Parts: sequence; structure tokens; C-alpha cells
Amino acid sequence: MSASLDARGFSEYFGGAKAVHIQGRQYPVDILYTYQPEPDYIDATLITIFQIHLEEGPGDILAFLTGQEEIEAVERLVHERITSYLKAVKKLITVLMYSSLPSDLQMNAFKPAPYGCRKVILATNIAETSVTIPGIKYVIDPGLVKARSYNPVTGMESLIIIPTSKAQALQRSGRAGREGPGKCFRLYPESEFGKLMDSTVPEIKRCNLSNVVLQLKALGVDDIIGFDFMEKPSRMAIVKSLEQLLLLGALTDDYRLSDPIGHQMARLPLDPMYSKALILASQFKCMEEMLIVVAMLSVESIFYFPREKMEEAKAARKKFSSPEGDHISLVNVYRASAECLEKSRTANSKEKKFEKALRKWCRENFINYRSLRHAQDVHSQIQGHIQQMGLSLSSCGDDMLQFRRCLTASFFLNAALKQPDGSYRAMWSSQTVQIHPSSVLFRTKSECIIFNELVRTNQNYVRNLTRVDPLWLPELAPQYYAVEN
Repeated sequence: MSASLDARGFSEYFGGAKAVHIQGRQYPVDILYTYQPEPDYIDATLITIFQIHLEEGPGDILAFLTGQEEIEAVERLVHERITSYLKAVKKLITVLMYSSLPSDLQMNAFKPAPYGCRKVILATNIAETSVTIPGIKYVIDPGLVKARSYNPVTGMESLIIIPTSKAQALQRSGRAGREGPGKCFRLYPESEFGKLMDSTVPEIKRCNLSNVVLQLKALGVDDIIGFDFMEKPSRMAIVKSLEQLLLLGALTDDYRLSDPIGHQMARLPLDPMYSKALILASQFKCMEEMLIVVAMLSVESIFYFPREKMEEAKAARKKFSSPEGDHISLVNVYRASAECLEKSRTANSKEKKFEKALRKWCRENFINYRSLRHAQDVHSQIQGHIQQMGLSLSSCGDDMLQFRRCLTASFFLNAALKQPDGSYRAMWSSQTVQIHPSSVLFRTKSECIIFNELVRTNQNYVRNLTRVDPLWLPELAPQYYAVEN
């Protein structure tokens, strides 16, 4: 079931299966296009917001933007412009909506605007299909979206701004016709709409396939390249995934699932690198710490940096920061939150009371409550899997050296060495990379680092890192690093 899916592809794949289309209740929506392409869509969005506010009847506005930075920039510009207009014009209030925003702030989008005010919601594509916001009568669609794409050759994920598909554009315009007739302002000419793709590129064609390949191997599918995928990923993506699984020890030399490591990894519902990390943590006696790190890395960003309280947020984060890197900092956050819960549980017997205490702690420390709660759920689920597999829940205590060595043995493919110019070279892809500004190791120059994420925005960045000794690489991953290297 889906609101924006191309059902024809599914129907054909399942031998001409019948597709049932249920007409949604939708009021008429007028679609308005620009005469010319807009050179600056942020400026065009701003002009359109005030054009609607000054010339159109009552009703709230939903403006789609590509990410948090843009949303905050438009919010600032709206507030600057409001002050320059006459007070006779009724008030315009802004509400933000993006995935890393704490859920209590996201809920502001659903509150009705005060009497005599119009609400403008500045949102990413999370407002496209997942939620229906009451009161929306006007939609502004710049025709762009930020999408993740994965390059199997470099192992790099990119966050790039691309044109929406026709299906997305129709979903966006539909937001204006939920409660009555509405208008959708598309900030591009009508001729451009015809050039858009019919539907969004399926995720299997733009993500790391290692886990998909591992699961197929566990199901007994040997010929991965010849497998009848509904949407076939590129041959290179499959080959690179097989290569990665071979290096992680999940596959034997003849590409069969290895015993016991391959079978153990396939039982864990995680990225194969994270699965391998948990299996190794049992040997390195740091399972408790690795379990926390895997849970924290499996969710949206834990830290929240509101623009208006940036310095306070940075100071709060410093309390948890470890000079060794981000992984140990995440362990510190998780343990501090568990301590806060424990204290409130002993003080109160009521569930609501200690939930309230945790929310308060998250607000004070600029931690995203929803992400933290999600990490706790992931932690308890994976812990159940680990206990079923008979792996010991050991802890290395304060000896973080063992934990860092375990990180090196697990994520050896994600090592980067410092270059003479101060940049880093990622060993697996030979890409030149920089430390992401959100890392606690930003502005430090460690000889060698292990990272979890390689992303391209305006530069190649590595995120979630820990300092390691470069001599650990040939010692702990001799299958990949020769001593000469």
C-alpha cells in the first residue's frame, strides 16, 4: 500500500496481479506555475509566502524546502521582512518541521494559528506523505528535494539536491486540498513538470547493498547477480557488496555464508559492519559499550543544535565529549540518560513521572528525546538477539583502549590516515576527506581515525569517528592491511 507508488511495476512483477486504486477525498486544487525558471528558489519561496499572505484569503501556508539550514534561513528572512511591513497587516507566524527537530517542537505544526494570524509551515519532504496538517490551504513547491545516493565504487553517501518526481509533486499539491479548495504554487514553468521522472528512484538503486546480499545468502540464494530483483541494482553495487562481506569474514572464498560468523551476522537486523562489531565485542570484552554505540548510530542525530541557542548547545555537548572521539561520547550520553532514568525511578513509582524527568534532562542537555528513546528501543531489541545467540554481555569498564581496538578490528574498512596537508585519506576508497564540523575531533589532527559515515555535501566529510593507533590496522585486520602499508 502506498500513496505515491507506481503500482504498474508491482502488478507486472507479480504476473499481472490486480491493483486496487482507492480514490482519496480531495477538494480541487489550483496549480499555478511561474512563467520563467527561478534563478534563486529560496528568494522565490520568500516572495511567494508574502504574496499569499498579502493577497489571498484565510488559510495556512505549507512551504517545502530541502533541509534544516534552508528552513532556518527562510525563517530568519521571513521575520526580517515582517518587521518592515505595516502593522495593519495581520500577523504571520512561522513553524518549522524537519526530522532532527525534537518531536515536541514538531507538534507546533499541528496547533491552530492564534486568532488574526496566519501560520506558515517551513518543512522538508517529511510533510509530503507521512502526516496531514490541518488548516493548510496554500502549498509552495520549489520542485526540489534532498536525497541520499550511494556510490559503490567510493563507498560514499551523498546528500544531493535533485528535482522531485511527478509523484512527489502531486503528493505536495494534494496537501492543499485536504479540508477545502486550495492552491499550489509551483516555482517552475509548466514545461519543466513534463520533464520530471514519473516516480522516485527506488532505494535499492541508491543504497549500500551489503545487508541485502547477506540476507539473500542466508536464504540460500547463491547467484546474487542473476537474482530476479524487481528493480535490478547495478552489477558494480552487487560486486562491491560481495567484496565487503568477504573482507568482513561473512563469506568464504567460494562466496558461501561462513560458519559461524556469516550465520551470526545474518541473524542480526543490522548493517553487516555493525553485526561484525558486536560479534567481535564479545571477544574484546566490551559488548556493553559496542551495543550502546550501535544503537546510537542506528537512529537520527542525538544532538540538537538550535540556531538561537548554539553556544549553550555546544557547552552542553562538551559535558559528554571524550578526547578519544565520538563513539565514546555517545556511550557517555547513553549512560548519563540511563542514570537520569534510574534516579527518577527510585524517586517516583509512576511511569509518567520518570518520562517527564527524561524529557526535562534532554531539553537541558540539547538531546533529541525521540532519537534517544528510539536508541533505547534498538538497544533492548539487539540485546535480546545477542542473548539468544549466547554472546556474553561483558563490559570493559573504564578501559576504553580495548573498546578502541575493537572499533579498529570491526571498522577497519573505514580507516583514514592523516596527510601532510592536514586532510585525511580514506583507505578503502582512496578519497580525500575532512573531519565533519559536528565531530568532537574537529580541529584536532589525529594520525589515524576510524569513522562510520562518509558523506558528501559541499565537501567529502567523515562523521562519527575515534582516534586509533595506525599500527593496530595490520595487527587486527591482516586480511586487508599488509605491514608494509
